[in-house]
Order: sequence, then structure tokens, then C-alpha cells
Amino acid sequence: MDKRSCKLLIAATGSVAALKIPVLIRSLLDLPADEMTYCFEVHLLVTEHAKHFFKISELPVEVKVYDDALEWQAWQQRGDPVLHIELGKMADMMIIAPLDANTLAKMTHGLCDNLLTCTTRAWDLDKPLIFCPAMNTRMWEHPITSQQIATLKQWGHIEIPPISKKLMCGDTGIGAMAEVSTIVETLIKVADRKFNRTV
Repeated sequence: MDKRSCKLLIAATGSVAALKIPVLIRSLLDLPADEMTYCFEVHLLVTEHAKHFFKISELPVEVKVYDDALEWQAWQQRGDPVLHIELGKMADMMIIAPLDANTLAKMTHGLCDNLLTCTTRAWDLDKPLIFCPAMNTRMWEHPITSQQIATLKQWGHIEIPPISKKLMCGDTGIGAMAEVSTIVETLIKVADRKFNRTV
């Protein structure tokens, strides 16, 4: 019997932590098949700034990549598919890794000015949405950040908190995206619950 496919939409924003996207995707696709009752089918949604931190050519060929240009190419007239709606219908789960301060602020204020924020604004709240904040420590410690994180969690979204380490800018403190291994473990736990996996 073929395993069920868990359609996972990974979204990357313009944080330097986006450089880990190829590693995260490979880690999910390389999970031991004999230990899983489902397999992850990965789709990647990128902001224009996220593209700065990794090359699409670094990704496995089976991973479909969606960006702002593709949204506008897909719709030409009434009746054509609206990509940010179709992505929400297709995906079983969504994870934003990394979620930068800019997109965090947009989400909590309901702004939808790109494919990613349109997709989150139209997201079915009965489906899991996980987010991994990543930003400079000073940005993380700004009072508005905790309020915005709390808002997403009130909506039922799941946070994988940032960690403390030496950041790319040279500062040391909280704000780095969680380790890939932590993200993968969380995704498996959430998918297990969604698919009622028994251990």
C-alpha cells in the first residue's frame, strides 16, 4: 500500500536563516521510509528577498517553487486559478522558516502584499501553520515582537522559538532560527497528530 503524502508548504522570508532551506528540505525528504506512515511532499514558497540567501539549483528537482511572479502568471482572466488560494487548498500543513520581523508584522496586521502573506491571510485555520521566527536580537527584544508572536499563537499557529547563538551580524543573543533538527522533529509531531499516527 502506498503511504499517504503529507503535502507540506514551506515558506521562506528574507532572513539570512533562509540559507538553511536546502538543508531543511533534504532532511525532510531523507527521513527513513520504514519509520514513517506517511511521506512529506515538499512545496516551497519564497519571497523575493528569501531568494538572496540560497540558489534554487540547490534544491531537489522534485520540489516545486512558487514566487510572486508565478502568482501573476497563473491568473489572466476570470476563472483562472488564484495561486494563494490554491496553495492553501493543496497543503496539509504550512511552515514559515524563517519568519522575519517584516513578515511577522505584516501577518499580525493582516497585510497581504505578496504571495506568502496572501497565502497566510487565506489560510484555513483548521490546518496547522508553524512559524520559526528569525531576526537580530535587538529586533527580537523590541516590545512589539512578543505582542505579535502572541497574536499568531492566539490564532492557533505553532511557534518554534528562536535560539541564542552568534548571529551573522556578529552579535550574540536570542533571535537565530531554531536548528533544522528541531524543526524536523516538530513537523513530524504535528503531522503525526494530524494523521492520527499510532506509535
